[in-house]
Amino acid sequence: MIAGQGFHGWRRHPARERLDTMRSTPWKITKKQISGKGGIVACQHWKAAEAGVSILESGGNAVDAAVAAALVLDVVEPLRSGIGGGGYMVAMDGKTGEVRVLDFSVCASSKLRPEDYPLEEGADGDWFRWPRVRDGRNLRGYTSVCVPGAVAGLAEALRTLGTIPWSRIIEPAISEAAAGMEVDWVFALNLAEFREDLLRYPESVAVWLPGGNLPPVLKDNKPFRLPLTAKLATLERLQKAGPDDFYSGELGHALAEDLRRGGSPVDMDDLLGYRPIWKDPLRAQYRGWKLSLVPGNSAGPSLARALASLEASMQPDSPLPGPEASCHYARACREEYAYRLRSMGESSTPFRFSEPSCTSNLCVVDRHGNVVALTNTILNLFGSKVTSPSLGTLLNNGLMWFDPVPGHPNSIAPGVRPLTNMSPFVAVAPGGESYGMGAAGGRTIFPTLLQLLSYVADYGMSLEEAFLFPRLDASTETIRVSAKAPEGVAARIAEEYPVEIVLDNFLPSYFSYPSAVCHNPISGVNTGMAHHMSPWPAAAAEDLS
Repeated sequence: MIAGQGFHGWRRHPARERLDTMRSTPWKITKKQISGKGGIVACQHWKAAEAGVSILESGGNAVDAAVAAALVLDVVEPLRSGIGGGGYMVAMDGKTGEVRVLDFSVCASSKLRPEDYPLEEGADGDWFRWPRVRDGRNLRGYTSVCVPGAVAGLAEALRTLGTIPWSRIIEPAISEAAAGMEVDWVFALNLAEFREDLLRYPESVAVWLPGGNLPPVLKDNKPFRLPLTAKLATLERLQKAGPDDFYSGELGHALAEDLRRGGSPVDMDDLLGYRPIWKDPLRAQYRGWKLSLVPGNSAGPSLARALASLEASMQPDSPLPGPEASCHYARACREEYAYRLRSMGESSTPFRFSEPSCTSNLCVVDRHGNVVALTNTILNLFGSKVTSPSLGTLLNNGLMWFDPVPGHPNSIAPGVRPLTNMSPFVAVAPGGESYGMGAAGGRTIFPTLLQLLSYVADYGMSLEEAFLFPRLDASTETIRVSAKAPEGVAARIAEEYPVEIVLDNFLPSYFSYPSAVCHNPISGVNTGMAHHMSPWPAAAAEDLS
């Protein structure tokens, strides 16, 4: 059972009825939360959510389902995440309450030389507005690639906390790859936007732009699919040889050779040396809620500090968040960003956010109350824009996360992991309900998660109500306020900050793509909710009948 596929419902109605409806009623884009006593997967693509649920129905736990869903995301939304990237997982045991954090973020090559990224005049025009690096070597191409951590991380999570073998978990991804990549209108739009960048790299043209042209959405009145020949072979090899092959075996050697030929500093030694890291969670509290976040070079510490500031400054005084509460949200996030930019290593120069939401997030709760929040990314949409010829997977552009200016926190350096914006977390409410939350969308992630948590903790909203309530984004110098925000919100924030009123659209995307699940230990009911402004995300529930 799936919630969140309202975009496809038109196929069940006659064309005339739909046209009449469109003429007579305004568009309202919405989705429903899904609830039940079975497990739930809330994910950025409904096919990945279905795959995770199939694992739950075969007896798997939340970690099993999360790994399966993440592997399917590599196939069905390869422009945002996949085995060429890296991320974090936060997992809570439903019986003991123990929380573990796994860091499988990308890592710079041990052979990287900062002097190979010389600065030029002007800002680079991308997210972070770093000083420009010659030829954009840190933004795109083989020179922007970091060591991918996703395969090692997903495999480690499964070995340590899962119950189903890797060879079974990867089967749904293999099935999707065998069918090919469906070029629906969402993927077609993204291909069109990034066509010029992809055309720089013949290996990407061969996979995504056959003949250098945008592929059709329909052919012979059937959905057109791009063959994923190399990706399929890679997944089948991973099933047969195991995940370690990506780093030390046939796949690892092939990837290392692709990288060498392309001019990347990442080599076989880097692949052999990569390890995911288990960490103790960063503990935080908000209004009696107990949060477990990703520590270190993530947005977890920023979210924790912003929540502490919000709790100290804001006392809810109305049934719903209004102008004053919104101003507190903006202030807490902006103050934390000032600290983050100054002390944690991101650029202190002006920045802007213009690219559609990238990164993939998923959350899972199983029937036993185990909760997982997992975020994986190849950084930009289409990552480095390079597709490994041997593996058929897009490779990350993780060097973009580093400050190219020498001597700063998080400056480009060999063998280190960058400061990232990902912040999946789990939380336990005062009533005992456990939540898993996360989001995709670069710098917009932690401001979104702060507001969602406040909506639930301070105003008693359900996940559905929280996701659909208008938000603001305070990750840029100008505070962006949804045009649907309550009256007076924009005016109140404008008393303290520059304000831009924006539409919460699919494109352009000004707000992040959240996912969340909840387990109620008293009723045994689980709930899940996915981002509503994109047609791909969905929450799917296990069928216990």
